[in-house]
Amino acid sequence: MKKKALFIDRDGTIVVEPPIDYQLDSLEKLEFYPKVLRNLFFIQKNLDFEFVMVTNQDGLGTSSFPEDTFWPAHNKMLKTLEGENIIFSDILIDRSFPEDNAPTRKPRTGMLTKYLSGDYDLQNSFVIGDRLTDIELAKNLGCKGIFLKEDTEIPSELKEYCALQTEDWDAVSEFLFAGERKAEIKRTTKETDIYVSLNLDGKGKCDIHTGLSFFDHMLDQIGKHSNTDLIIKVNGDLNVDEHHTIEDTAIALGEALSKALGDKRGIERYGYCLPMDDCLCTVAIDFGGRPWLVWDADFKREKVGDMPTEMFLHFFKSLSDAAKMNLNIKAEGANEHHKIEGIFKALARSIKMAKQRDIFNYELPSTKGII
Repeated sequence: MKKKALFIDRDGTIVVEPPIDYQLDSLEKLEFYPKVLRNLFFIQKNLDFEFVMVTNQDGLGTSSFPEDTFWPAHNKMLKTLEGENIIFSDILIDRSFPEDNAPTRKPRTGMLTKYLSGDYDLQNSFVIGDRLTDIELAKNLGCKGIFLKEDTEIPSELKEYCALQTEDWDAVSEFLFAGERKAEIKRTTKETDIYVSLNLDGKGKCDIHTGLSFFDHMLDQIGKHSNTDLIIKVNGDLNVDEHHTIEDTAIALGEALSKALGDKRGIERYGYCLPMDDCLCTVAIDFGGRPWLVWDADFKREKVGDMPTEMFLHFFKSLSDAAKMNLNIKAEGANEHHKIEGIFKALARSIKMAKQRDIFNYELPSTKGII
């Protein structure tokens, strides 16, 4: 079996990169990146990656960065890592300046030729770092990158090589250990053509077009307030009426939720909440694998926006069935718009709570041993 590797940058990834001069040249400057120690230990203990440190140290050994200022902090870092049972099989340091254009300097692969020999499963290996050059290195190696910088836009030509963008080492461990929680659903009938893309571990980014403006607004609440990236594209027979578009969207979204949750190990499973102005809306949720809907909400208007109020019950029933989840929904108040928006926001907050995953307690949340 081929070996897998994590090619891990040092400064800004394992240790905090010192501001101003960006040189870790004294023990006083040595500071570990938050959560890195426990997560590197967890990854090395539970997964089969080799650890390879790959770092550019501009001008190391020259008057601008004397070696006697570099090694004490570097060796102290390694000793601390080893004390936590975190062992690097290889430590690769390039000493060149950027203007040297050395073949060994990241993102070039001159220091990494042995990993290109065919003995390593590079497609399932990762580069972890806080610079775009680390994602370029991933591209050049034929693997994927994990980018530890959230406020930097990844250029379009590198996006396909970035598997995760975060500043949280917990998220890195979760991704490597339990995988992505994404799903794509394409549902085509004689009445509707629907595409849903969902990322449970997203940032609440939404791109939703169903042909019904108020419905779009409500679905946007689900993504935004559950921190779920959500794309929904619907081409439905609105010339007939709204029924098929709303029902089939609920089915496709429910199927995406069920697929993205996977085997549900480590999730919280349950969620609930929320007030909105004059309304009190409660949505209790259970991703327990059995569909059920309790609905206690009445509407005095025939429509809210361009969406028939009779379809709200049908939407949540179809969603519950397709996602294999319990929903208990109650809403009271005078303003119909606030009432239904409160229900959708409460659903989103419930999903946000129930989807939370703890890889350090990676058990099924059930005494039955199955969900």
